[in-house]
Amino acid sequence: MKNFTRSQEIYRRALARIPGGVNSPVRAFKSVGMDPLVMARGAGAHLWDADGNEYVDYVLSWGPLILGHAHPEVVEAATKALAAGSSFGASTEREMLLAEMIHDALPSVEKVRLVSSGTEATMSALRLARAATGRSLVVKFEGCYHGHVDALLVKAGSGVATLGIPGTPGIPPEVAGQTLALPFNDADALRACFDAHGDRIACVIVEPVVGNMGCVPPLPGYLQLMRDLTARHGALLIFDEVMTGFRLAYGGAQKLFGIKPDLTTLGKIIGGGLPVGAYGGAAELMSQIAPEGPVYQAGTLSGNPAAVAAGLATLGILKRDPAIYDRLEARAAKLCEGMAAALPVTVNRVGSMFTFFFQRGSAITGWDSAARSDTTAFGRYYRGMIEGGVFLPPSQYEAAFLSAAHTDADVEFTVDAARHAAGE
Repeated sequence: MKNFTRSQEIYRRALARIPGGVNSPVRAFKSVGMDPLVMARGAGAHLWDADGNEYVDYVLSWGPLILGHAHPEVVEAATKALAAGSSFGASTEREMLLAEMIHDALPSVEKVRLVSSGTEATMSALRLARAATGRSLVVKFEGCYHGHVDALLVKAGSGVATLGIPGTPGIPPEVAGQTLALPFNDADALRACFDAHGDRIACVIVEPVVGNMGCVPPLPGYLQLMRDLTARHGALLIFDEVMTGFRLAYGGAQKLFGIKPDLTTLGKIIGGGLPVGAYGGAAELMSQIAPEGPVYQAGTLSGNPAAVAAGLATLGILKRDPAIYDRLEARAAKLCEGMAAALPVTVNRVGSMFTFFFQRGSAITGWDSAARSDTTAFGRYYRGMIEGGVFLPPSQYEAAFLSAAHTDADVEFTVDAARHAAGE
């Protein structure tokens, strides 16, 4: 049995000064029947906790570490940036270079505004969509999480679903009432929504591949229907690619599925593991953002030098070695095939995003089907995987990720740990 004495000591002290002892709810490990693990360091595809226990890591800081922990080029870039000053409250050349790099990868993003988190990005994109259309209603999808924005916590997935709490305490009913939450992958519900409210809908916001009820891909034609309906009714289509951007392809999910959204939100990988976010779209639309236009949004730490430097280094590596995505695809397929053979699960995967749903016999296409998973069985499996030296998201409703640093030996180790966790 692993020893977690130091993690437990740190957690007990944290409880006195931090709500729940954690700074983000899913870190509490409540749904898997454990006290939180406290991490000390990472290298490549591996993590070590405060007690010195080693794990193969499939959380990867919830997705941004596509190159693995502490990649030397990323560390060097961030370190050099910090040595020149941590923040200026003024523009830097790197911000322009990152904006150019984002546009090069995602042509739909002609102009982009950097912010400090994915939540800031989605909040700002919503404000812009409402200003541009003069409308108030927002369409989102059950089980999709777009940060803790008031209007977008209605029927959110991720930590809200993990903890089994309502998504709207503290949010005025008149704010929640401006959000229409639809079942993901239900074409009839989407059509009916536009038939009823089309002239009042400002935007549709969607994770093109959902990661926050577990990994759930769109059914064939669903994203195109979304694109067609929004265009027909004068609403904007927002792709929340905070998780999928540069993860599923260098051009994100919009390249993978051949759909051009009006606005895109980004985060995670474009900061190389440091706090960053972005939103962008057509130049005409983005020119409504201050100081060019009247839609106000600001942030002292937006475009932080260290975060932008880490992002530039990460994207630079991905661009010069596009075969990384082929290697990720092959290794993720091998991992998921092995896990499906070892466990009583349904596996959803798109590229290097995946989830093992503890149920069999039906496709997982939306929140209703994802919610039928056996979370008790997941908890037992999770604790067994921790004992076996594998760190996965501590929630049935979160996607896991592979990095370029994972090896075939890591995959084999993980599948073997799953067999032991299943009692073989």
